[in-house]
Amino acid sequence: MNQANRLGPHSQRRGKRARAGAGAGTGGRTAVGRTGVLALLLAGGVLLTACGGTGDSGATADRSSAARKGPGATGGQPAPDAAAPAQGVRESEEGRAQPDPAEPDYLSTFALDVDTASYGYARRTLGDGKLPAPQDVRPEEFVNSFRQGYERPAGNGFSVTVDGARIDALKGGGEGGGGGGGGGTGASDWSLLRVGLATRTAPPASERPPAALTFVVDISGSMAEVGRLDLVRKSLTVLTDELRDDDSISLVTFSNEAETRLPMTRIKDNRNRIKSAVAELRPARSTNAEAGITLGYEESVEGHREGATNRVVLLSDALANTGDTKAENILEKIDSARREYGITLFGVGVGSDYGDAFMEQLTNKGDGNTTYVGDDEQARKVFVDQLPAHLEIRARDAKAQVAFDPKTVRQFRLIGYENRKVADEDFRNDSVDGGEVGPGHTVTALYAVRLRAGTSGTVARATVRWLDPKTRKAHEKTGTVRTDAIGGPLWGGDTDRLQVAAVAAFFADNLRNGDLPGAPGLGALASRAAQLAETTEDSSVRKLATAIGQANRLKGGPGTDKGPEPTEGEID
Repeated sequence: MNQANRLGPHSQRRGKRARAGAGAGTGGRTAVGRTGVLALLLAGGVLLTACGGTGDSGATADRSSAARKGPGATGGQPAPDAAAPAQGVRESEEGRAQPDPAEPDYLSTFALDVDTASYGYARRTLGDGKLPAPQDVRPEEFVNSFRQGYERPAGNGFSVTVDGARIDALKGGGEGGGGGGGGGTGASDWSLLRVGLATRTAPPASERPPAALTFVVDISGSMAEVGRLDLVRKSLTVLTDELRDDDSISLVTFSNEAETRLPMTRIKDNRNRIKSAVAELRPARSTNAEAGITLGYEESVEGHREGATNRVVLLSDALANTGDTKAENILEKIDSARREYGITLFGVGVGSDYGDAFMEQLTNKGDGNTTYVGDDEQARKVFVDQLPAHLEIRARDAKAQVAFDPKTVRQFRLIGYENRKVADEDFRNDSVDGGEVGPGHTVTALYAVRLRAGTSGTVARATVRWLDPKTRKAHEKTGTVRTDAIGGPLWGGDTDRLQVAAVAAFFADNLRNGDLPGAPGLGALASRAAQLAETTEDSSVRKLATAIGQANRLKGGPGTDKGPEPTEGEID
């Protein structure tokens, strides 16, 4: 590689400007133009491939089974309003199970996802008296917003928990709300399967590697709304006090163009300087996210620290309207920094109008995750409780594959993860992008599963595969579940955390006007969430109950038409 052409600490870019609208910012360093930056980023080595890896001796699923394909989808479920493909097993007119003409696909493969922005934004939207757009609702992000209490692994990597329960009828609270069925009647032959993955908790702050954080802050005119730039300023000021002396911060802003307000600066002896730079942030013109993200990655590369966690943190309402506004084009420009320097992207969304899909696309490709903050309490949770503790990456390019046993399973359906699906044969292809997971994170995947009557034995085997962040060596961990472990009733009993996950998933499906089997009405879900808030003593579950109640009222409240009966789940 031609070192003079590679984007790195010695890149010659100072004084050049980003593509701009009317007017130009003053002070600080400005971004290079679109053409110049693209050439600089692409020259001499942008098209790097991800590091490969070999599996552990403990790998369980062989490649031949991973490559087995059935008709239709390769993972995930169709969009809420799409027709579900018929797969796996079909019923004859006499009611006897008949095999499909093509070999059924009993594998489900997806990249891990710890995003929660979809749920946070839905809560904000409901609080403003509106229903969220169905396309902005991602069930996995609703589910992953709640603690599940999985056992943690002793070392690096993941623990794997697989359990579930039969979807029985949920009584009480009315059946209002429409969509997604009502009351859960007639669903006793369906079960909810939970695949839970967890990493070891974060080490004490003194033991984690130092962090080099580049904050890319949207200061466009739309950020003037209360709860946007003012919330960002508060958050960054508090975070500056939370970080260690050996951590570093740089600050980039963007409106119609991008500007470096603070180069990479060590926290020690510079806290007041950093706070002053944050306090000076004021809303300006339009939203050139392309320029901001590009300059942010340049700053992160220039301030890159070996042995540190190098991360870009994007704070924005993600309503790009100047420059290149297509996420996929912007992603091409940051891909080399992600692969060559290991820089990850953390997206923090703000505002009543929020470009959720745009932010998600950016962070998925940027090996990161997204969250949403709508008030001071949420901001403190993200910037004080979560970000400092979760700066380290525990697993890169993590994927999960669930293999269902056709002897016991008649049908199954993954709830959510449509945007994270991976072809089954790519599960062990380590050049295929997965998800990045930090310390103390949990990932939950829920499946609606219909068992074959009168059978017993293994239901599913869940395998998670990931790359060690330092060595890039591949590792795998597997868990299994049998029919007798998912036969108990879902609602009631001592399965509080599984019920919380179920309530969140059914709530999201209702907001998408979905058709999950056994889906209760919103009134019943709100009532159950309120009960679970008491038994778990979890304020986040109380807020879930409030959000469901708001949605129920917006959809017409108790007594409205509960909609069509739920359709059968489909083979994934």
